[in-house]
Amino acid sequence: MSETTSGPVEAVAPGEPFAPGAPVAPGELLGTGRTADVFALPDGRVLRRYRAGAGAWADARGEADLMAHLAGHGYPVPAAWPGERPTDLLMERLDGPTMAQAVTTGALAPDAAGRMLADLLRRLHAVPPRTAAHPGDRVLHLDLHPENVLLTPRGPVVIDWATATEGDPGLDTAMSAVVLAQALLGMPEHTAAAPAVLVPLLHGLPPLTTHHLTTARARRAADPVLDAADHGRLDAAVALVRACAAEAAADA
Repeated sequence: MSETTSGPVEAVAPGEPFAPGAPVAPGELLGTGRTADVFALPDGRVLRRYRAGAGAWADARGEADLMAHLAGHGYPVPAAWPGERPTDLLMERLDGPTMAQAVTTGALAPDAAGRMLADLLRRLHAVPPRTAAHPGDRVLHLDLHPENVLLTPRGPVVIDWATATEGDPGLDTAMSAVVLAQALLGMPEHTAAAPAVLVPLLHGLPPLTTHHLTTARARRAADPVLDAADHGRLDAAVALVRACAAEAAADA
């Protein structure tokens, strides 16, 4: 799900004061995803409200804190504030298509999309972690794929930080690749082009290990929002990622 708009943006500056507990009334529904809905607000922001049953995804305050940490280190995220409910996240309203939309319309080439995803992951893993329970831990998005990147006038911006945590950066790469492969396998018209995105993505990052892919597959299989079709494509997605990783390594 993306926080996109179809008209001019009147975004609030990231440093502008805002009362986190101020009540907000949702306006026009801008988008809906598997766990949350996004509404327009009259002040130029959007309200992302997790639906009942979102469970672990519903820590909007923690998500806002993480996004502030990332923004403080120059990583491209929307300005964000916690709302009146634990399930509410207020964000600046961004204008631009998702990376997925740009690739579909031909505005962005698949290989360029792969390189952009690799760059966003590489930049994310360069941000200092907040806790670093283990040496080498970094901030992980764990769902960084073309639907979660907005192509705005200021450049690509990464959204949907609900699944973020800290850990091994290789797992983040594996999750991005598996989620993307799974989605492409579900769209027959795009399946043949999957290596055009995945190979540049994997070429631009440290090599994946069997452990990374095994852990990513297990996390993906445990995702409660996956349907039967998603589960049915999981093994094929992992196999596709392995093949693309081998091709990327051969090109190194």
